Amino acid sequence: MTTLELQKIANEVRIGIVSAVHAAKAGHPGGSLSAADIFTYLYFEEMNIDPKDPKKADRDRFVLSKGHTAPGLYSVLAEKGYFPKEDLLTLRHLGSYLQGHPDMKHIPGVDMSSGSLGQGISAAVGMALSAKLYQENYRVYTLLGDGEIQEGQVWEAAMFAGSRKLDNLVVIVDNNGLQIDGAVEEVCSPYPIDKKFEAFNFHVINVADGNDFVQLRAAFEEARGVTGMPVAIIAKTIKGKGVSFMENQVGWHGKAPNDEEYAVAMEDLKKAGEALCQK
Repeated sequence: MTTLELQKIANEVRIGIVSAVHAAKAGHPGGSLSAADIFTYLYFEEMNIDPKDPKKADRDRFVLSKGHTAPGLYSVLAEKGYFPKEDLLTLRHLGSYLQGHPDMKHIPGVDMSSGSLGQGISAAVGMALSAKLYQENYRVYTLLGDGEIQEGQVWEAAMFAGSRKLDNLVVIVDNNGLQIDGAVEEVCSPYPIDKKFEAFNFHVINVADGNDFVQLRAAFEEARGVTGMPVAIIAKTIKGKGVSFMENQVGWHGKAPNDEEYAVAMEDLKKAGEALCQK
């Protein structure tokens, strides 16, 4: 896919995110929007997957370790064709299969239930180890938040992955700089993130703009060439990316826009979509 095609899809993913969270009157838009381009690249360019056969044995696996950004995952799954896009508007509603956190038992395309921070990467490491033990060729991808990596379990998983040389594992950190209580460096600084993963025997790729598809493509292509060690992609992103009043605002970590805010957000994304269509 071209960069322009990916940008158009990512804009649709953002529309799905904001629409779902608004309909739910709850959820986590900020981190879903910051990772929208990463979700889009993974599902439309990088991973070996098939919406018509969500459980195919040789599919690549994805684990959303920062499970609260489920609106981002659900929106890209719907865009890819795993389930109808209109179902996004049932997010968090009583009886809906689209719960506030990913549920592998009921949602097509979800490989692992997640939500308790720090645990997703451990599951991903287990999947990668399983592929090695059974000589399977699938790759495993997991997306973490930069606030999430304050969890000790993340580093236990990283230590194991590095020691077992799991070169079929790609850990992506959505480094948007903000968590629920403020700036990550002020709450409990995880920096330097790259040096920490290097210390656990990861090949580290720093992406200066994780909302840029040219840079994301270069990072994932580099990751594919790495052998003998797992990869960590540290992607610097903008929380709330694409919605003017949400960008870099910590207050939009976990709340839904009201009707007036929703209208402004939709106008922002509509204009962005129109601008992309004119390119």
